Amino acid sequence: MSPAKKRARSYDPVKTRAAVLAQFGHVREAVRGLSPEQLALPTRLGEWTVRDLIAHIGMALTAIPRALALPEPPKADAVLLDWPFATAANAAAIDAFTREITAGHPDPDAYLADIEQSLRALLAEHSGTRILRTSAGAMPLDDYLVTRTAELVVHTDDLNAAVPGLEVPYDRQALAAATRLLADALAVKAPGGSTEVRVPPYAVVQCVEGPRHTRGTPPNVVETDPLTWIRLATGRLSWKNALEEAKVRAGGERADIGGLLPLMS
Repeated sequence: MSPAKKRARSYDPVKTRAAVLAQFGHVREAVRGLSPEQLALPTRLGEWTVRDLIAHIGMALTAIPRALALPEPPKADAVLLDWPFATAANAAAIDAFTREITAGHPDPDAYLADIEQSLRALLAEHSGTRILRTSAGAMPLDDYLVTRTAELVVHTDDLNAAVPGLEVPYDRQALAAATRLLADALAVKAPGGSTEVRVPPYAVVQCVEGPRHTRGTPPNVVETDPLTWIRLATGRLSWKNALEEAKVRAGGERADIGGLLPLMS
């Protein structure tokens, strides 16, 4: 999609790789301490239990070696910002694969440990320019790793929500990349310059058709924190509830972006 290409921002590949490994490390550390009762708890993801959620987090990273095992496509035919809009079409297959992994890996800690070991080796071996075949199309490894920060941050939040008292930390770089990716996705979905969406300290984007803001304070402003933005963008939190709970501030006649959300599921 051409708007995605126009709005693509660059990400530091060294920081992105470190962020993926750091956030996955936080998840691994938390999973080690979970009891069988906690692993059986429900999550906000349909019928998935915490055990299923952990299987899916691992699956999000094993997507990298699965893609690397395939022949390299001749060229990229997708860009980073195509990815958020491609996830919903694969929901049924993702659910089935997640349940298959859950059944085949009764020890979540050992499962994640194996993934971390193989992932570190693969990232050391392969250049970020290596083209991968992904669910969104063919894209460079460095771009695909940015999408993995979003997967990890979103599902870390799901894990924290599911297990009372659990506080898995968020790697700052992973949270920043996930926030920026989903903010840029909004600007692709609703191109324009009438509304400014601020997610300090990580992202500011212009979106929504209408009179373009040029200088001074924009007439239409939406502002929220990174985790609230990620929950809105992925359907974990509704626009209505975010407003009622004062988790988002919106001012101006074009500041109601609820109809544009969620961006992905």
